[in-house]
Amino acid sequence: MKTNTHYSNRITIASLLVALGIIYGDIGTSPLYVLKAIVGERPIEESLVFGGISCIFWTLVLQTTVKYIWLTLKADNDGEGGIFSLYALVRRYGKKLVIPAILGATTLLADGIITPPISVASAVEGLEMVIPHLPTVPIVIVILSLLFAFQRFGTQKVGVTFGPMMVIWFSMLLILGVTQIVHYPGVLKALNPYYAYQLLSEYPHGFWLLGAVFLCTTGAEALYSDLGHCGRKNIRITWAFVKICLMANYLGQAAWLMHQGQPLLAGRNPFFEIMPDWFLITGIIIATSATIIASQALISGSYTLISEAMNLNFWPRVTVRQPSNLKGQIYIPSVNTILWIGCVLMILYFRSSTHMEAAYGFSITITMMMTTILLSFYLMYKLKWNRWIVAGILLIFITTETSFFIANVAKIKERWMFLFFELLIFMTMYVWYYARKINNRFTKFIDLGKYAPMIKELSEDDNIPKFSTHLIYLTKANSRNQVEEKIINSIFSKKPKRADVYWFVHIHRTTEPYTLNYDVSELIDDKVIKININAGFRVQPRTELYFKKIVQDLVTKKELRLHIRPDGSTRYNPQPDYKFVIIEKFLSVENEFALKEGLLLNSYFFLKGLGQSDEKAFGLDKSDVEVEHIPFIYQPVQNIQLTRNEKTLI
Repeated sequence: MKTNTHYSNRITIASLLVALGIIYGDIGTSPLYVLKAIVGERPIEESLVFGGISCIFWTLVLQTTVKYIWLTLKADNDGEGGIFSLYALVRRYGKKLVIPAILGATTLLADGIITPPISVASAVEGLEMVIPHLPTVPIVIVILSLLFAFQRFGTQKVGVTFGPMMVIWFSMLLILGVTQIVHYPGVLKALNPYYAYQLLSEYPHGFWLLGAVFLCTTGAEALYSDLGHCGRKNIRITWAFVKICLMANYLGQAAWLMHQGQPLLAGRNPFFEIMPDWFLITGIIIATSATIIASQALISGSYTLISEAMNLNFWPRVTVRQPSNLKGQIYIPSVNTILWIGCVLMILYFRSSTHMEAAYGFSITITMMMTTILLSFYLMYKLKWNRWIVAGILLIFITTETSFFIANVAKIKERWMFLFFELLIFMTMYVWYYARKINNRFTKFIDLGKYAPMIKELSEDDNIPKFSTHLIYLTKANSRNQVEEKIINSIFSKKPKRADVYWFVHIHRTTEPYTLNYDVSELIDDKVIKININAGFRVQPRTELYFKKIVQDLVTKKELRLHIRPDGSTRYNPQPDYKFVIIEKFLSVENEFALKEGLLLNSYFFLKGLGQSDEKAFGLDKSDVEVEHIPFIYQPVQNIQLTRNEKTLI
């Protein structure tokens, strides 16, 4: 099944509007704070202003246009983009690539917590020009809280307005910028790369200003992440318009700075200063709307990121809901709560967008570096580019991004408390991935065919009480004739489970995002049946629903002759009798761990307890599920020192 890539195949006004509305919120609202962050409290002079604009322009050219628009968009995973989609394409070419994938996803998710507060705060603070000393923090908190509260209802209705609203926003950026450039056309000289070189090499501490310059491209990762929503051609066409609007506004702000007559910025925001007085209220409303759209895009992207992480075994199972019928739109309550709390804490801690600028951008540099590493493997192994060309591209981007990273390191002191949150996300992904690999290593698969005659004999033994008509086990075995040893033990050990039909269902996660198909193997006709369901990593599993549909299809096509009645029901009960058996492992007290394995496995089972149960994760009705618990023994205790007391008992 293909993803919704109809936008990719054609260019229409509607598809271009969708692209504008979905993916440019973050990078599109950067003029609100970037030049203000570069100038700060420094004296306003040509070397600073022109150098800052030159750095912004060439950063957008190199990082956004060349790296993301031209190169990274080539990494199309069945129409989908994003760091996990890129990882899914290249993971076979290196076991260690899992670390860049986890690091990139961690930092992308973590830095997202600061994007909504800084964007909304930057817009709302414009009201202080109309109402001096206005307390903006409560207003920002209310806007963000309403935005997060609205997520559970879905965003498809609001989404219709995103495109036209962003057209208004970018048009406003263009017009405001041009009105200033027309008065001071000399500012166009700032596009000369010499001014960027001069700022970084000659201006006092100029290199460290790269931390502020980098804010102009922080939304570039979203261009790739939303590839599936918009399509490569629509993104490339709309970027040309967006880049012109952004640069026009940056140049307009620079023109105002050079001719406003004051030696210092003194807390003023060039973005709002270039607005005519009569337009200020309208401009603030438009800016606030644009920042809300930017925040919405980031929140939706966080849901998608965690959903992909779960399906690629990087994250514990948590509740995922679909608030609307719109394909691909999901809502994850736990992620929504974490993001909301994080955003509110950010605005309460930093109080203003100026303080947040000092902490913003550090993590996203790591995300970009990780994307560069994964991209180099894609270009070399999937597109078969010459390794020297790939090495040259890698050198250019790693050098650029390392420079940004070093400049952003200075921000750590402003955001040290934020590192705990990033460490928590990274450790969750790391523990879940590697502990599951240990768990899988101790999973023993056996030949189902060897036990098929015994299963048939058990099914026909009337001396054993019937457990259910249909007995279904979920299995990890890819092979049609294999299942886990623990499943066979579950069928025969203690109280044998007699059923009319034994089903073994395997959910195979594909590297394609929206695959959904199945195949059936009957080891014994109408008695022992293996089903493989191939589901893409962006498909939410509804195993029971899929299973019942498969059974219905098999009966309709007369490939399956069920017992008692055609649908497996009885004359006393019109509903078919299904029973899914879930086998849960727990960490046995018989283990004796080394430090690393002990921490890893104890953390894994702790996270597993916090996460969603398997029946919910696989979309099973609780009334149709039987849960069995078995011990997990990784390293049994050795050399038990136990002696018998030889005293005679009286």
